[in-house]
Amino acid sequence: MTRTLLAITTALTLSGAALAQSPEVYLEFPKEMPPGNLAIGPDGRMFMSVHEFYGPELRVVEVMQDGSTKPYPTEDWARAPSEDGDGLRGVLGLRADREGILWMLDGQGEGQTGRVVGWDTKAEKLHAIYYVGQPAARATSFLNDLAVDREHGAIYISDTGDGANSAIIVIDMDTGRARRVLEGSAFTVPEDTPMIIDGKEVLLGGNPAKIGINPITIDPTNTWVYFAPMTATSMYRVRTADLLDERLDDAALAGKVERYGDKVISDGSTVDTGGNVYITAMTDNAIGVTKPDGTYEVLFQSDEDLPWPDGFSMGADGYVYATINELHRSPVLNGGEDASLGTYRIVRFPALAPAISGR
Repeated sequence: MTRTLLAITTALTLSGAALAQSPEVYLEFPKEMPPGNLAIGPDGRMFMSVHEFYGPELRVVEVMQDGSTKPYPTEDWARAPSEDGDGLRGVLGLRADREGILWMLDGQGEGQTGRVVGWDTKAEKLHAIYYVGQPAARATSFLNDLAVDREHGAIYISDTGDGANSAIIVIDMDTGRARRVLEGSAFTVPEDTPMIIDGKEVLLGGNPAKIGINPITIDPTNTWVYFAPMTATSMYRVRTADLLDERLDDAALAGKVERYGDKVISDGSTVDTGGNVYITAMTDNAIGVTKPDGTYEVLFQSDEDLPWPDGFSMGADGYVYATINELHRSPVLNGGEDASLGTYRIVRFPALAPAISGR
């Protein structure tokens, strides 16, 4: 499919005012390719998870410059494994680091252990696999998203869990050891706020969707991890040095967490070099930003063009890229029925500050 480039509806200004109703539509996808999250490598290659809530055959694809896609990393790895063969069971979060390793969060399920699969996109070969089993994970774990810190050799995973036991999982990339921190804390569990989109409350498993920690990202200098429950009005941050300090118990670590600022119910997040934390505000059909002064601002809002903005990735070109996937209309969140209209796309907009550190 030919790449679709649409002009921004109004001229972009990087002042304090909202930028425009809709960002630039960078790519559009057919109905069988609902996007999940994005990862853009240092060489500009773009990778995308195919959202498992729609029950797709493919788990991860590479997005080509003309808008076409191909299974990634290989034909076998891009699909569910047969017996003990290669393959991915279900990928939501994925990140590409500065070394060109694509990290894919392959979530746990019945009879399977969650894991992080690292693929070398330069050599095109398997780089590493880190398993996330008990006790770092729980029987009710839902491994949602991840941030990768190659400087300190760590991976930080948001485990949405059952809400009451939402937590962060920290993986030591040298040893493979996984630790569970901030479980059930005020910073990881959901607030008691209904998730309403287009006037309808979203249900998960027949119950009101109130979801714990989901968005998680790391700043370009690997100093701070920013995170929040999906259903919450606050964005938090904690120093990587504190997350990695095993001398801190949960109470001591909680004392290191800072409230960074306001936000609304949100899914994905990313942060630029200026400390602007972008969020996909799906209940508002919007993309917003939590600024360093703690205020929240809507950048783009469109009920028609931005139905459930989901994941972000920063490009070396200075743009912030985001996926749109109508997830509230997926079978998992819509009583088993797929009511999506096929508004599946990647949008982009210029970052408010440089997107990537010069380091």
